[in-house]
Amino acid sequence: MRRPGRYAAGAAVAGVPLALAVLGPFFVGEPGARAASFTPGGGHWLGTDFVGRDVLDQVLLGGRPVVLVALAATALAYLVALPVGLVSALTHRRWLEETLMRPLDVLLAVPSLLMLLLVAAAFPPGAVGLALLVALVSVPDAARIVRAAAAEAASRPAVEALRMQGESWWRLAVGYVGRSILRTLAADAGIRLTGALYLVATAAFLGIGVAPDASDWAVMVDRNRAGLFIQPWAVVVPALLIVALTMGSNLLVDAAMEHRAPAGRTPRDRVRSEPAPRAPVPPRKGRRP
Repeated sequence: MRRPGRYAAGAAVAGVPLALAVLGPFFVGEPGARAASFTPGGGHWLGTDFVGRDVLDQVLLGGRPVVLVALAATALAYLVALPVGLVSALTHRRWLEETLMRPLDVLLAVPSLLMLLLVAAAFPPGAVGLALLVALVSVPDAARIVRAAAAEAASRPAVEALRMQGESWWRLAVGYVGRSILRTLAADAGIRLTGALYLVATAAFLGIGVAPDASDWAVMVDRNRAGLFIQPWAVVVPALLIVALTMGSNLLVDAAMEHRAPAGRTPRDRVRSEPAPRAPVPPRKGRRP
């Protein structure tokens, strides 16, 4: 049984930005005439942004690019990391493991943000290119975690027994080792999604992969920070939505990984149910031990 309170908290925190990202564009009407920059009120519930657009409309439109790119980058990273990590953990060929893992170590030595800047300077990416870039810098970490968890599961006697029975590699990798590391992968997926959101938002903040005036939460934080003390909602609202999305995602993953002990079987109950050890009986006098 899982903790319903943790699920409710995670769903409540992450539900708002996710709902805005998915349903927000359907509630945006035709763009009206632009007003003065950084104007609070004036028929605009959250004021106007740096070019006079309605902030509420930009908030409703700006969530979908951030969420979709982060989710796509996380999925692509695991699409590469899972087979690489499983093959490296289960193979008995040292050269194959070195061939798969050593190039990833080289990528791991380069900071993620620096990699984004270097590639974007040579090949300016769009939304698809940004998702591929974020996935590329996420693969080394994810592959090492998959390999470490799979290597621990592959060293168990059950795997050797399956090998001796002539089971296929697919049965070993997916049927036993893959199922054994699901909890580790789920916990890492929450962290990986948070990292992808961070990189996507940072890239948009720096103008990588998006237009300077795009409807994007991270772009809104960057472009509207000049008027933070005049019209703060244009910065505060998208920033809070990004933070809520990352926090809510981690709360949901933590709740999924945390299980309660069975009712009536707490550690104290288990100790009480175990029989007490018998004291040794001393040998009687006059008898040989």
